[in-house]
Amino acid sequence: MIYAISGFIFGLLIPYISRRFEKFMPATGGYAIYRIVKPTKKVSTTKKKSRDKYKKLAKSYLWRSIVWGIFCGALSYLTAFNYGEVNAIWYVGFFWSLLLLAEIDYRMMLLPDRITFPLLIAGFLYAVFVGQWVGVGESAIGAAYGYIIPVFASMLFVWKNKDVFGGGDIKLLAAVGAWVGLEKLAYVIVFSTILFMIYALVKKKRGGAYGPAIAVATIAVAFCFL
Repeated sequence: MIYAISGFIFGLLIPYISRRFEKFMPATGGYAIYRIVKPTKKVSTTKKKSRDKYKKLAKSYLWRSIVWGIFCGALSYLTAFNYGEVNAIWYVGFFWSLLLLAEIDYRMMLLPDRITFPLLIAGFLYAVFVGQWVGVGESAIGAAYGYIIPVFASMLFVWKNKDVFGGGDIKLLAAVGAWVGLEKLAYVIVFSTILFMIYALVKKKRGGAYGPAIAVATIAVAFCFL
């Protein structure tokens, strides 16, 4: 139950944290964290009541936070139930990071190194200390191919679209590869590509944030195959 409660609380904060990144990135790591914890400007109660735009924005944030909270809480509960409460902290942290990255990328078209790089390191540490999904060697191979495959794909299709994979997408796939290994990484890439194609068709767009597709595909693969 503690994972469900903590997941719900973290989910409520996802829109707020992503908003902090949107307003203060790029920035140094320390400054970004400082602004996440301590916003620079407060809106008075009078102004809040008089601004219809602010009311609409606040309502949108409220519902977005509630949806994220419910989803993240349910995901955290299922994670602890599926993998056991002893090691669940690793998996919950992994999924939370993916969800936060998905929201940030959706807002900013950016996957910040301040999250993707620690996620990569955490994948290696997970392989060393837990290793339920992958061993150390497989983690390293997965990370390497998570970087190489999208780079190679971008080289093949650069004549048509120079932004086939962004730098953040490549780093995120490398981090995912460190967590799930090479074989499951292939599933993630295929599934995320399908999801992104569906999104592009529905929205009638040729591009967009690829991070959310990677996050959803990774979580689905983790529950179905790991």
